[in-house]
Amino acid sequence: MKRKLYHYQESDVELLFNKLEQRPFNHRLLYQLPTGGGKTVVFSEIAMKFIKKYNKKVIVLTHRKELCDQTSAAVKLSGISTKVIDSSVKKIARREGYACYVAMVETLKNRINDKLVNVDDVGLVIVDEAHHNSFHKLLGKFKNASVIGVTATPFSSDVNLPMRRNYNELVVGAPICSLIESGYLARPFTWKYDVELNTLKTGIHGDFTVSTSDELYSSKPMLDLLVHAYERHSKNKKTLIFNNGIFTSRKVEEVFSALGYPIRHLDNKTSPAERKEILQWLKKTRGAILTSVSILTTGFDEPTIQTVILNRATTSITLYHQMIGRGSRRLPQKKTFSIIDLGNNTERFGEWAAPIDWQHVFENPETYHEMLNSRTSYQAHQIPSDMRDKFPASREISFDVQAAHQAALESGKKARVVIRDSIRQHALMCVDNSDSIIQALELTAELNKEIDWRIKQYGKCLGKVTKNYTDWLKEDYMVKLKKLIEKIMGRRVLLKAAV
Repeated sequence: MKRKLYHYQESDVELLFNKLEQRPFNHRLLYQLPTGGGKTVVFSEIAMKFIKKYNKKVIVLTHRKELCDQTSAAVKLSGISTKVIDSSVKKIARREGYACYVAMVETLKNRINDKLVNVDDVGLVIVDEAHHNSFHKLLGKFKNASVIGVTATPFSSDVNLPMRRNYNELVVGAPICSLIESGYLARPFTWKYDVELNTLKTGIHGDFTVSTSDELYSSKPMLDLLVHAYERHSKNKKTLIFNNGIFTSRKVEEVFSALGYPIRHLDNKTSPAERKEILQWLKKTRGAILTSVSILTTGFDEPTIQTVILNRATTSITLYHQMIGRGSRRLPQKKTFSIIDLGNNTERFGEWAAPIDWQHVFENPETYHEMLNSRTSYQAHQIPSDMRDKFPASREISFDVQAAHQAALESGKKARVVIRDSIRQHALMCVDNSDSIIQALELTAELNKEIDWRIKQYGKCLGKVTKNYTDWLKEDYMVKLKKLIEKIMGRRVLLKAAV
């Protein structure tokens, strides 16, 4: 039975195939489509059309063994005779007549060197998960082939190896927000917690090291926060927990097991047989929790996942999208899913469903690298001198939130008096340095970063509060600040008039 494509997949197949025909035979296209959008379906249809029209072989490259079998099965659904070239394949006879081969990079390179694969017979090379840098040297061997790379995130984490160096053109598919609105992906609800990440260190590949991540995320406060976040937003829901280190994941399994929750651990050292058994357990167990490391970000499809917990921080936007994408599959009875972010990842990359100008990223990767690096930097709080200059009439512009909170507790007052006193100080600063209400209100823009910092400190004083709450608090703070400025300024105007 012929597979039915969604309308956006059909239009992308046509667009990509037309570009293949219009461009030189060795042109390299890069195709972007979000995780869950069906990239494999799209490139399988392109492979079928290419084989039918040109009678040349197609090779699909993957970077993991598990993906070979999955990709091969998907390609076969398009009616293409397909063979997986793995380590067990020592000979490829011409009479076998396969139109498409699926292979890992190293395996294929060895088979080419052994003269088992004739590169001149190949007319199209499709690179799955093309953001990986392991493919590029091999592509040069296919002198007579066009190339289509497919990825959800057309951005290399290595600033020295931008994707535009290996691909001539980017074709952008439907964005996440469009696929949600059209009912193809589940709608996310995100719960963000501010986590102090200043103990994390980055390694040679640019992401946070396993050792410093394990030290932070296996600590009792972080394990307590994880349990709190799960019980608050995901209790009894089928949940994936992503960690950076095996030690942390094992600790997570230990803590949740002790609390009586159904949980299993999985990592890249788990045997294939045990992995299969664990994934079957996940599929059939209500409210199952799977805690994992480096194993479920690609090639894993369990549509019943209801919550994804990022129990780690990452500097990789690709990993960020892959982790969350594991929960985005939509089912008739599942139209939404939850994201719990315990690594300030949303702050670093933006909301998962927010639009990204991938063309701009592809053409200007250096600029995007700089932007991500600036968001990853965690610096001690200092009031900038230029802000001090804006409030010359105010003797004191700093405010010790933690000390104010402690004082409130000791005197039996409610914690919210801290925010009240902070707003009052900021209102007086704006009024004391202005000649009119308009000027005072304009000065509030100079306080944005300072207000963000104070609210973050206040959240830490309260304990386990979500970033959603602190975002609302910032909005409420600004509303009350402006009202108080108008009130104080209005009184001063009346007093002047009376004098």
